[in-house]
Amino acid sequence: MEGHAGKLIFGKLGDIEILAMQGRFHFYEGYNMKEVTFPVRVMYELGIKTLFVSNAAGGMNPSFKIGDLMIIKDHINFFPEHPLHGKNFPTGPRFPDMHETYDHALIATAKQIAAEKGIRIMEGVYIGVQGPTFETPAEYRMFYRLGADAVGMSTVPEVIVAHHCGIKTFGISIITDLGLEEQPVEVSHEEVQEAANKAQPLMTEIMREMIRRTNEA
Repeated sequence: MEGHAGKLIFGKLGDIEILAMQGRFHFYEGYNMKEVTFPVRVMYELGIKTLFVSNAAGGMNPSFKIGDLMIIKDHINFFPEHPLHGKNFPTGPRFPDMHETYDHALIATAKQIAAEKGIRIMEGVYIGVQGPTFETPAEYRMFYRLGADAVGMSTVPEVIVAHHCGIKTFGISIITDLGLEEQPVEVSHEEVQEAANKAQPLMTEIMREMIRRTNEA
């Protein structure tokens, strides 16, 4: 996977045991949704109670800047295949409620930490699309009019399955490029990676502190 190491890492953050995915399966690579979300099923069986997800995303909100961190407060599923399609897994109901897909308490904690550390943080709706092409100017305009602030090619399927399993979820996007109506810009995979690498330490700082506080609660 270009830009993703594709490793499953077990370790500790202080005295807290964590499981991390360095990279993920993407629908645009030809995997089906059951394959894309299989790692989340494994996490559930291992007893994971809280899931932190991150991604690189194109920003459409005029107040965003490249390198911003955006807390995902909600999402729009624009994938052509649904991760819960087919026989229902006994981890959750046939028709799961999605009103609080991203845990409100975790969002509040992240905002508090960012304020304490002086980290600029935004909040918005993430729309997940198939890819692998970056969006056209017309698509950026459409997604923004649909109510999305950022767009990417991952996260939504995994979060839906995690929510179905009863796992609390927190999501954050790194805004690596902009698709604003007034100033559409070309983007390359290399530029996305560069922007993500610069913002990643700030995201890591927030998540590290969130894990510590969540463990203490």
